[in-house]
Amino acid sequence: MEFHIALTDASPRPEVVQDAIFDIDPSALVDLDMSGLVMRISSWVPVRDLVEVLQRTGWAVKQEQVVQLPSICCGGCSG
Repeated sequence: MEFHIALTDASPRPEVVQDAIFDIDPSALVDLDMSGLVMRISSWVPVRDLVEVLQRTGWAVKQEQVVQLPSICCGGCSG
């Protein structure tokens, strides 16, 4: 699943989020979009758990701020 979160002044760097989510999803990817205003997270973690991880980094993000994009999975890798 891919999630998009608009950045705020208190947003952590993508590397901080990557380190925080690594314990529950070592294959997660975290980066910024081309504008640098949206953090993109690709992970199998449910949104509720993702928000908890983000909050542990000190980011006061709420579940309503996290936009889950529709899946683009073709099913070819069985994942």
